[in-house]
Amino acid sequence: MVLGSDCITKNRLYHFAQTQQPLGADTSFNSSSVVPKTPKTPSMITNDHDRRKQISVRGIAQVENVSNIKKAFNRHLHFSIIKDRNVATDRDYYFALANTVRDHLVSRWIRTQQHYYDKDPKRVYYLSLEFYMGRTLSNTMMNLGIQATVDEALYQLGLDIEELQEIEEDAGLGNGGLGRLAACFLDSMATLGIPAYGYGLRYEYGIFKQLIRDGWQIEEPDDWLRFGNPWEKARPEYMLPVNFYGKVVKEEGKSKWIDTQVVFAMPYDTPVPGYKNNIVNTLRLWSAKAENHFHLKFFNDGDYVQAVMDRNLSENITRVLYPNDNMFLGKELRLKQQYFLVAATLQDIIRRFKSSIYGNREAVRINFDTFPDKVAIQLNDTHPSIGIPELIRLFVDVEGLSWDQAWDICIKTYAYTNHTLLPEALERWPVSLMQNLLPRHLEIIYEINQKFMNTISDRFPGDFDRMRRMSIVEEADQFGEKRINMAHLCIVASHAINGVAALHSDLLKSSTFRDFYEFYPDRFQNKTNGITPRRWLLLSNPSLADLIVEKIGESWITNLDELQKLKEYANDPGFLDSIRRVKLENKQQVAQWLSDEYNVSVNAASLFDVHVKRIHEYKRQLLNILHVIALYNRIKENPNIDMVKRTVLYGGKAAPGYHMAKQIIRLITAVAEQVNNDAIVGDRLKVIFLENYRVSMAEKIIPAADLSEQISTAGTEASGTGNMKFMLNGALTIGTLDGANVEMAEEMGDDNIFIFGMNVEEVEALQKRGYSSQEFINKSPVLKQIIEQIDGGMFTPEDPTQLQDLSNMLRHHDRFMVCADFDAFIEAQDKVAATFRDQEKWSRMALYNIASTGKFSTDRTIAEYAREIWGIDQFESSLPAPYENEKSE
Repeated sequence: MVLGSDCITKNRLYHFAQTQQPLGADTSFNSSSVVPKTPKTPSMITNDHDRRKQISVRGIAQVENVSNIKKAFNRHLHFSIIKDRNVATDRDYYFALANTVRDHLVSRWIRTQQHYYDKDPKRVYYLSLEFYMGRTLSNTMMNLGIQATVDEALYQLGLDIEELQEIEEDAGLGNGGLGRLAACFLDSMATLGIPAYGYGLRYEYGIFKQLIRDGWQIEEPDDWLRFGNPWEKARPEYMLPVNFYGKVVKEEGKSKWIDTQVVFAMPYDTPVPGYKNNIVNTLRLWSAKAENHFHLKFFNDGDYVQAVMDRNLSENITRVLYPNDNMFLGKELRLKQQYFLVAATLQDIIRRFKSSIYGNREAVRINFDTFPDKVAIQLNDTHPSIGIPELIRLFVDVEGLSWDQAWDICIKTYAYTNHTLLPEALERWPVSLMQNLLPRHLEIIYEINQKFMNTISDRFPGDFDRMRRMSIVEEADQFGEKRINMAHLCIVASHAINGVAALHSDLLKSSTFRDFYEFYPDRFQNKTNGITPRRWLLLSNPSLADLIVEKIGESWITNLDELQKLKEYANDPGFLDSIRRVKLENKQQVAQWLSDEYNVSVNAASLFDVHVKRIHEYKRQLLNILHVIALYNRIKENPNIDMVKRTVLYGGKAAPGYHMAKQIIRLITAVAEQVNNDAIVGDRLKVIFLENYRVSMAEKIIPAADLSEQISTAGTEASGTGNMKFMLNGALTIGTLDGANVEMAEEMGDDNIFIFGMNVEEVEALQKRGYSSQEFINKSPVLKQIIEQIDGGMFTPEDPTQLQDLSNMLRHHDRFMVCADFDAFIEAQDKVAATFRDQEKWSRMALYNIASTGKFSTDRTIAEYAREIWGIDQFESSLPAPYENEKSE
């Protein structure tokens, strides 16, 4: 039987899975000379009791399995890494471990793809320019159920698994929430057994590495592939051509795109394992590769070396992730990236649709009428929306379908998720740019728009203003440039459009896309975002996971609604005390880490107030730091004041060109420097800006948080998912009625969340009345004093005018109404502090937060997508283990 590109009998494959030995390896190899068991030093294992506690919820490691892991590890160190113990580095040990763990994935991965080809189910294709995956090693071990075994094996080999895990680079192929949501979705789709594929770009450089120098953010490239990536597998046999530029000519009444420049897309596959169900889906990331031959124009001067170097220009397409997902930049390279993704992906999807026999690359299915029955494509925001005209082009120009048939298939296949309400984030491509780069696609978009305008005219005769508002092609601006509104294109060409929280979806229907909702009311849905409880509780907070398992068992891991059972223990002093103990242990670990990394000593018993997310004005980190200054002023005015001790942690990256966001970071670091070094303040207030916040740091920080800051201006945050991660880990939320905060409050009850500030209706009313921040500043002596302090350079004495852009913005251009919500925020924070004094009440509120997170699992979100958008009702919850008899299916 053909398995991929290898001819391996099934029996031999199953034998490999049973023994977990690499195929063809010498299983009698004595590896004890490579990594002997050595006594562990204190630096390697600090506390055996802690180690045993960490793995208690994972089950007991079997002696035979531990032995197999040790053998496989030593074999990989010897044969794959080609090192022995005398010269091996910690990074070598990490790669040997990664290869050992990957061995457990391979047969399951092949078996899953076999199963999909055999059953020929409807497949889901999740298209996203961002997949913020973070680290893979620990998540893979957890989902395979081999954590305890690997931990014990490495312990016996004299190695510390935590030290090796820290070596892995984060796969930072995303800016923030949108990319991390895509990663959580992949986990849930595999865990639910949905035949799904993630498609994205293999950026050579991910989200930049953030450094803080002299209080300012500076950026360095994130060379995450420098040492290689053990989790990916290149698939050069599936490399595909992608065309750019050129022109369109008419031949026999049909359009033909000619004289194009070709770039090749090389796929790299990463396995995505479900949780203990033997299902492994695929994330396929495309990398740009130059053609093998030169264009003749390169040889005008006969410069062969220059011609070789110029090939790199085409490979720049996947060189770097654009570091901004809330500001449309309109750059040609960004449009190139978007088209590169969809052009390669759609060719791949059509190839797979045509080939229904496993391992067969010849076309078997040639009738496209069943395409929507076998293919569902989800657009993660408008970034992949150029795939709409590309699918039409492939159907009409390449496959020979009629326009009407191609359009019908397109609508039934595509669905669109909107992620933002900010108008500056909506993609509107200049016609001139698209005409140059993708002339055939512009032609198709014009035809789509013309037919759509005719439909509007038929339903609303003479309503030219409505036609103007709804047109995909916008009228020329003051510079004479027409633009293509990609959100409008998505709505017209998709059968389902969804927001990502109930409030967000309502605002889309009532405001942002009101005309389209009136036109297509049946297309609009809500799919409230979620998070995967495997990574964000089971993996990142094992002590809390242990505690929950002791009370209600393990079923919550794949059915988060089970956490509701914890409410039975809301008045159990022993259980509440256990929750406090777990939180304190997590805080102690973070306090030690903060001391080591930032040389700041914090009180682990203080209130850990955490604000971690991208730095943006609408997320209002500025409002938070104004509160910190208010606390500082209270201490300075009354050094003997009795106040709740507080450690305030900030983390997040500002887009490199976002001046005001960088000013906010500078204010935070300036306040931190002054507060942390003021003897009068002592340990009552500490402020730390966490450098280079990323997924792996979130896994460390979130379990230690007491208070989660979710304070965006009402009506600006689509959903948020950080809010859910904090909630799941027992942090209380201070927030506005924005995004998913609204639904969180509904689930846990208003008594268990600190809601403050204006709601959406009040924000809109204030805007209509004419918002003047100065009016609110004059009414608030505390706020007025703080702005004057910033303006006068109190926190930047070396350059008093350094932060005046912030004070001027607050006085004159306070777009996100920081001043309007300031007094309410201070009042809510005082209520937080008063509640924190009553630790039993605080713990009970934390329990209600944890127990109310069932709705916010991506398992629930994905199940809703599957049933209500993708048309998939039956899920394959698990497959037999690779060594089990296939007949059991």
